[in-house]
Amino acid sequence: MSASTTAIPAPETGPDAGAVWHYGDPLGEQRAAAHGAVVVDRSHRAVLTLTGAERKTWLHTISSQHVSDLPDGAVTENLSLDGQGRVEDHWVQTELDGVTVLDTEPWRGEALLAFLRKMVFWADVVVETADLAVLSLLGPAVSDTPVLEALGVAALPAPGTAVALPDGGFLRSVPGSGGEVDLVVPREQTARWLDRLVAAGVRRAGVWAYEAHRVAARRPRLGVDTDERTIPHEVGWIGSAVHLDKGCYRGQETVARVHNLGKPPRMLVVLHLDGAADRPSAGDAVLAGGRTVGRLGTVVDHVDEGPIALALLKRGVPADTELATGGAVAVSAAIDPDSMPAADVAGAGRLAVDRLRGGAR
Repeated sequence: MSASTTAIPAPETGPDAGAVWHYGDPLGEQRAAAHGAVVVDRSHRAVLTLTGAERKTWLHTISSQHVSDLPDGAVTENLSLDGQGRVEDHWVQTELDGVTVLDTEPWRGEALLAFLRKMVFWADVVVETADLAVLSLLGPAVSDTPVLEALGVAALPAPGTAVALPDGGFLRSVPGSGGEVDLVVPREQTARWLDRLVAAGVRRAGVWAYEAHRVAARRPRLGVDTDERTIPHEVGWIGSAVHLDKGCYRGQETVARVHNLGKPPRMLVVLHLDGAADRPSAGDAVLAGGRTVGRLGTVVDHVDEGPIALALLKRGVPADTELATGGAVAVSAAIDPDSMPAADVAGAGRLAVDRLRGGAR
């Protein structure tokens, strides 16, 4: 039976509507991603291109990452923030052959396109949609010789870099992703690439496997693990998507203030859920003693960890706190202590304030 006839579609109400959820064996696909090699068709992601001589310096002024002098072949994450430093957009950015390629959540493509075009003014920049598909490769066997030969490369790109492919598109290694390698190729080549990879021993997997890998690695997803109040510090995007030593951009004041003087009000953690009941939903409240202490993000069944989820909790909630989810499905939950952020380290501004207060006593 072919993969297409066993494909189970992702929930229409979820962020991956239109993609394949799994191919009949979701936990087996996850196992293959952990020990072999899988390819996940994520071609529902929205892809944009920026061209023009001023594209990098222009984008540098309206985004959180330092991109004005990105070298050819660089891959990074980037954000657009509002005036209060809250996250509006998140994308993966690739610089290659005079073109900047941005890929983002399917439901944010049109909004990001409209925002970028609105900000062009007189800069030498053209923002367009791109008919490119994202195919994600996971697993240790991705670096094996048969897969490399199918990809047409001698070795995988170094983390945070991309290489062009002869027939169009590129291969990139996504930084901080736990080994994810993406093929970003012309959409009409998608089926040919999938067939080539399957012939090389790569198993096709649905987005369920990808989401399980992402949640276990505590990697947030815009609009699912974030809400309208999320700032970058809360979800680990400082460094990976926010550069702390760059010029002025919208929301920079909040980024600098929280980094230097305060602590983010929330933290992103992995929760282990009671698997005896139905699964709760993203956006449900997380409760401690009946009091709301956070919100639930992505919920997924993991082949080794069981039901797990990402959650934004109030900073300072102890790792051993007994939690439960609110909403239509209430289940008990426990924080994975290994997912707790590092102990707070006071910034230089906070240390200076504390010294002044100490001297005034």
